[in-house]
Amino acid sequence: MMLLVIWGSTYFLVNKERMSIERQAELSVGEITDTYEARVVRALREIDTTLKLVRFTANSSNHSSVLSVLNEQRLLPPALLFTISIVDSQGMVVETTDPGLLGQRLTPPAQAMLDDDYLAVGEKDANQITFTRPLRPEQESAQGGGSGWVIIAIDANYFVSSYEVRSLGQQGMLALVGADGIVRVRRSGDVIHSGELMDIGAWKSSTLDAVSAPFMTHWQGVERYTLVRELYDFPLSIVVGLSAQEQLAAAHQLARNYWQRAGWTSGLLLIILAILGRLSWQLQWARRRVMEERVSHAQQVEHLAFHDTLTDLPNRAFLSHLITQAVKLGGRHSESFALLFLDLDRFKLINDTLGHDAGDHLLQEAASRLTTSVRESDVVARLGGDEFVILLSKVSRRDQIEPIAQKILSAIREPFMLAGQECHVSVSIGVSLYPFDGLDEQTLMKSADMAMYQAKLLGKNTVQFYTDELSAEMDVRLTLESGLHRALVSHEFRLFFQSKHDVEVGSTLGMEALLRWQHPTLGLLEPAQFMPLAEESGLAMPIAQWVLENACRQNMLWQQEGFPALTMAVKISARQFYDNSFVESIKEALATTGMDPWLLELEMTESMLLQDVQRTASLFAEIKKLGVKIVIDDFGTGYSSLSDLNALPVDTLKVSSSLVKRLSGTRRDQQLSSSVIELGKRLGMQVFAKGVASHEQSHFIGSHSSLPFHGFYSNRPLSAEESCQREK
Repeated sequence: MMLLVIWGSTYFLVNKERMSIERQAELSVGEITDTYEARVVRALREIDTTLKLVRFTANSSNHSSVLSVLNEQRLLPPALLFTISIVDSQGMVVETTDPGLLGQRLTPPAQAMLDDDYLAVGEKDANQITFTRPLRPEQESAQGGGSGWVIIAIDANYFVSSYEVRSLGQQGMLALVGADGIVRVRRSGDVIHSGELMDIGAWKSSTLDAVSAPFMTHWQGVERYTLVRELYDFPLSIVVGLSAQEQLAAAHQLARNYWQRAGWTSGLLLIILAILGRLSWQLQWARRRVMEERVSHAQQVEHLAFHDTLTDLPNRAFLSHLITQAVKLGGRHSESFALLFLDLDRFKLINDTLGHDAGDHLLQEAASRLTTSVRESDVVARLGGDEFVILLSKVSRRDQIEPIAQKILSAIREPFMLAGQECHVSVSIGVSLYPFDGLDEQTLMKSADMAMYQAKLLGKNTVQFYTDELSAEMDVRLTLESGLHRALVSHEFRLFFQSKHDVEVGSTLGMEALLRWQHPTLGLLEPAQFMPLAEESGLAMPIAQWVLENACRQNMLWQQEGFPALTMAVKISARQFYDNSFVESIKEALATTGMDPWLLELEMTESMLLQDVQRTASLFAEIKKLGVKIVIDDFGTGYSSLSDLNALPVDTLKVSSSLVKRLSGTRRDQQLSSSVIELGKRLGMQVFAKGVASHEQSHFIGSHSSLPFHGFYSNRPLSAEESCQREK
């Protein structure tokens, strides 16, 4: 649009200037014509007057004295410009102002021969134009002179020398043309021409207003603004022409300047537009790049929002959406699908032993193996930690799922190279089926989680499908888990005590504290039913500390009631034993209750000694400094080295109940059990039998080994009140 305005405005200005100059040229032609016409007419009238004066004088006097008389009277024009001659009827010059012409023969113009009273204009001859009038025969003088003519010769330049070149231009034209169309004189620039044919009649016929208005002519290759004027009373016309090229040169130059300026302006505008266009393009490109970055960022944010950053698998949120969609599609098209809940076995051990980097690498490699083990239509997602979920589409039977699950188990069992070491990991898988095991995401996930937990309990590295019985077991488990958190606060834990008897004396040597949970709805529960859950939920240590303190406190209460000081045995779990605050917890329990350290017996299984013998020896040394006794439980079933066992400061060996059971069996079983008991005695330690449940076992111990023992044969575990009444 701007270019259109620029070039349109330039075109308008150029045309305006051209029209203005054309009008000015036409005005100039008119002005020159008016001036030229007046001058030529004045000159012609002066010439005609002179001719008439000479003729009149000649007709009334002798020819030979006419010019002299008129010259003396100063009635003739200057001889420098005008040559006046009188010729007789034979064309002989009889009198002249130019002595050189006297006696010569002159030929009057043809018009003078036809009209006796006509101003005849001759053609240019020797740079002169002749004007002729006849002498009247009827007016001959008294001397009898004959007829003839009066001729005036004038320099042709006289008619065209009044204007300078700068007024007419090099191609401008001043012309005096006869009625016959012959140019008498024409000036163009500084050059004088004559004798040319100029068809002014045709010009007039083609122009309606040829007298008053200039018109354009093309004559001798030049276009001119031309004006023709007939000189009335004279057989002549004047022609004035100005060259269109010269008159419009300024317009052309101005037009060139305008077009050049328009070109420069357009070029500048195009440069500006190009710069603006480039800036706009850069801006658009920058905006597009920003938008692409925003879109990319949004895609990355969305990807991060729905994918796990470590394994790049779908996360819990994305999996929830996929399962919800699968449930909707399954309900609409009656299609089944399965959820596989996976948990890596021994992942925590590897993560704690080799470091988190190795654990992350293990998770990434496991994710890759899981992805390649399933179909392309299946989805592998990571819930967090070492838990994965696989969504198997379009499966409805176990025989369709088991091959995939076995392929997964085999893939995970392949060794992993972690931190330069070859590590072996397995996976436990729980499976739930839609719509059999749930109609929504939460139910299906819960069912698969229950099945996975059951796979863990059954030894790991296996696949378990969800069943209704499993649901009932898990309901109990959930009930126990939720109740554990309030059991300590609500004082639902109980201590039962089982006495240790001396066979030879028949007296009670000590008591063993046994933990029970008095559940509000499930009744009295043993540790095997809830302690694994306590380990998982982080409540094992608070419960163990409660048992230790309350066992010591009960011992002190019995002493305050007058009972003899009895030893109090408390079972210690591996988690409790290897806790960094274990020794401090013992000190705290003794300090809080005030019980003598030598009355406290800490029972630990033989298998606990195998995990870290050096640390075990260090802990045993600290415990012995306190004066507390150490008892090895289930002696005879572990794999401890006798040298390690002999090096540890152990006070008592508690023979496993499985060996005690063999005392009532075959002779070979009795010999094996007796050998283990004898081995404990030879190590210099006190030997104690646990789990005596029959008369035969009690009789064998009394007759052969004379070991202290406890078990259901002697008494069952009793509460503190029942134990007190029995001792009384």
